[in-house]
Amino acid sequence: MTEPDIPLPSEGASGVKADGTATATCLCGAVQLSFPVEGEDLVSTFVCNCSDCHKLSSSMFCSNFTIKDKALKHVRGEDKLSRWAQSKTVLSGATMEDSFCSICGNLMYRRSSRFPGMSILRIGTVDDFNLHATKLKPQLEQFTKQRVPWLGGVQIEGLPKFEENGF
Repeated sequence: MTEPDIPLPSEGASGVKADGTATATCLCGAVQLSFPVEGEDLVSTFVCNCSDCHKLSSSMFCSNFTIKDKALKHVRGEDKLSRWAQSKTVLSGATMEDSFCSICGNLMYRRSSRFPGMSILRIGTVDDFNLHATKLKPQLEQFTKQRVPWLGGVQIEGLPKFEENGF
């Protein structure tokens, strides 16, 4: 088996291609996505404290970005994705479908019945770490009433905060 091509960031390098897209890859490299880093197809960037994000990330919040489905491309491994959908833990009652790499288990994106035509990706899967702090820097924080108390009044560089969904 050949090693997957996972672009690793380096100082001064940019993973943004000439067409304005970048890539996100799972931990094992079997699944890779391409997406725009600006324009109308990059819908939003945000931090989420909802209980689903707690469970899905095994952490206390997630940093996400939303892309219009028409602009999300599967570079490789779409056949390696396992999908699971449910509405039981979603505050709005919407159905959320999660697409995981079937090999390493990395969550690649979520789709909500509440926001058809869009996919929610995790900023941490983006191959160019420089984009985490620049074009994909979160613009708001949501579900702050589900934020754990030990985070207290921690501010994420003055992001607007919403007790529930910020959209």
